[in-house]
Amino acid sequence: MNKTGNASPEIHILFEDNHILGVSKPVNIPSQEDATGDPDMLSLLKEDIKQRYNKPGNVYLGLVHRLDRPVGGAMVFAKTSKAASRLSEAVRSRNIKKQYAAVIHGSPVKSSGQLRDYLMKDSRTNTVTVVPKGTDESKEAILDYKVLEEKDGYSLLLIELHTGRSHQIRVQLSHAGHPLYGDQKYGSHHSKPGQQIALWSVLVGFPHPVTKEEVYLRSAPPLSFPWDLFSDTHLSHTD
Repeated sequence: MNKTGNASPEIHILFEDNHILGVSKPVNIPSQEDATGDPDMLSLLKEDIKQRYNKPGNVYLGLVHRLDRPVGGAMVFAKTSKAASRLSEAVRSRNIKKQYAAVIHGSPVKSSGQLRDYLMKDSRTNTVTVVPKGTDESKEAILDYKVLEEKDGYSLLLIELHTGRSHQIRVQLSHAGHPLYGDQKYGSHHSKPGQQIALWSVLVGFPHPVTKEEVYLRSAPPLSFPWDLFSDTHLSHTD
């Protein structure tokens, strides 16, 4: 039994059955509780399930992957521990497809290609940097990109992640000389305070943890600047 609808006025349900819940995360909501104490996706969705299904006591919902707080778009959550275990294994084995849309400053030299770097995270500052291969505790980061459209000094990219490192897309593109529009952390020399980062999870694909059928969760960026610069038909805008 699949259901679609609204988990709240802002959180759109993309797919739901007894095992998984796919939603489109609004921007500026943490994936899970953090030090700010602001409402987070995991808590909001648990409360929504509790109310919609009139469930007493605690509701189980497993966090399978994360999106950075300023990033919106498709996410999947597990409604049972078995689903959580199987989806987590899909993430570990890279058997999950993650595509993002991004608006960057400038135009890459190649219209498509792969970025492969080694990243190091500083937990004290919550920042990530590119470091030489072989650096202790560094992790390899790989992504493919394709330029969909260029306009007014910006480029719209479709990005496929092969690894899921913290801040990976933001760091790798900034290191390549093309920071994301609105990225205050990794593109501050280009961005202005108040700008919203232009990074959106447009697709999450994975084998259903029970039926094994392929599930594709799709979410489109909002029709606001800088997304509205582009007319590419690969991405259908939402309101």
